[in-house]
Amino acid sequence: MYEKIVAPTTGSKITFKDGLPIVPNDPIIPFIRGDGTGVDLWPASQKVMDAAVEKAYGGQRKINWFKIYVGDEACDVYGTYQYLPQDSLDAIKEYGVAIKGPLTTPIGGGIRSLNVALRQIFDLYACVRPCKYYDGTPSLHKTPELLDVIIYRENTEDIYLGIEWAKGSEIGKKLIEYLNNELIPATPEHGKKQIRLDSGIGIKPISKSGSQRLVRRAMTHALRLPKDKQQVTLVHKGNIMKYTEGAFRDWGYELATTEFRNQCVTERESWVLDNKERNPALSLEDNARQIDPGYDALTPEKQAKIRQEVADVLFAIWDSHGNGKWKEKIMVNDRIADSIFQQIQTRPAEYSILATMNLNGDYLSDAAAAIVGGLGMGPGANIGDECAVFEATHGTAPKHAGLDKVNPGSLILSGVMMLEYMGWQEAADLIKKGLGAAISNGEVTYDLARLMEPPVPELKCSEFADAIIKHFAD
Repeated sequence: MYEKIVAPTTGSKITFKDGLPIVPNDPIIPFIRGDGTGVDLWPASQKVMDAAVEKAYGGQRKINWFKIYVGDEACDVYGTYQYLPQDSLDAIKEYGVAIKGPLTTPIGGGIRSLNVALRQIFDLYACVRPCKYYDGTPSLHKTPELLDVIIYRENTEDIYLGIEWAKGSEIGKKLIEYLNNELIPATPEHGKKQIRLDSGIGIKPISKSGSQRLVRRAMTHALRLPKDKQQVTLVHKGNIMKYTEGAFRDWGYELATTEFRNQCVTERESWVLDNKERNPALSLEDNARQIDPGYDALTPEKQAKIRQEVADVLFAIWDSHGNGKWKEKIMVNDRIADSIFQQIQTRPAEYSILATMNLNGDYLSDAAAAIVGGLGMGPGANIGDECAVFEATHGTAPKHAGLDKVNPGSLILSGVMMLEYMGWQEAADLIKKGLGAAISNGEVTYDLARLMEPPVPELKCSEFADAIIKHFAD
């Protein structure tokens, strides 16, 4: 079946039903060691995961690891420019769940990003990145412990689809001329806008189906959280890009209020309901005035639209959500992208799950990780309906490769996400407990040690893994 890899002779396959994994007690899980510091990170991470599974289940469950090759290591095995061999793609497809260390961006070979390629090949449309603080982790923020968010980033659309043309290319010039001469003039709302002829040009597609399947996963995740964390915030720049980013927001609300109608309330709906609860005699117009402070300055047509919105909310969900019942539902709201960057720093406790498109999510997940200790402490997962790949979210740092120096926290926490995805919560909790205790005790790698006050000795990558395992017994 494979050219140069051999699957374990023991173990069973993970299968999928309705987008969820069905996990045996002895799953075969492909792993990609990763480039650069992956040579240090993977052994430490595997050791921690194996120890947690053994302690949690006493031999009743076990992961059967399957080594596959992607990145520079694949070129060593399969030949020049063979960064993404078919063997490895077949193995991921066959076994459904995989985990990988950091991968380099190839020079040559026609692949822009191996991470992006894997997401697109397997339709791993949800990039999930939790950002949570562990006590003792050094941070430049005064209250990093207030941030506890999970970012659901759409993985397959937006500008990351990579449809673009260089300045001066024949097709690029034709497209600009067609837009300038035909399409823009035929669209009155664009006025006299023109694209400069010396522009590079790219396409930003956002689909209803792609947006709604991401929001569906975010909503489903919210249902598993404690009540005070059941909130989904749609992040967008819809005030400028109305038919892409604004549509993402609108489609997100539509999905939430149809498929999850009994489990959710939107922020504006909650205002309408709360106003009515505070004053049962409140008129539609006064309710509308309270949910839109600029109501009196609006045209009669816009005022009528808001009054109708109030009437529709009260008619549709007063019986199911009124009299305070909405407070027990998932809160769905939206925020402008630039605003949320400020608010995760100034009002972090107000947010839980952030659902966002690709580019905004890329920026936002790194910014959130910086608050709680940096990318070295940032796990990630790429999840689809029939496959999931868990990953370290940082780069390869080749100058540190083989020195047993770097922080394996990102890959270890990605392993935690994988265990949780598999339903092995007991093992996942052990790792989180051990990691938190090691950091609190000042048992950390150089990146964290150099920021701690008072100073603490630096542990090697492998020693940090041992410290985590030691604290399982605490």
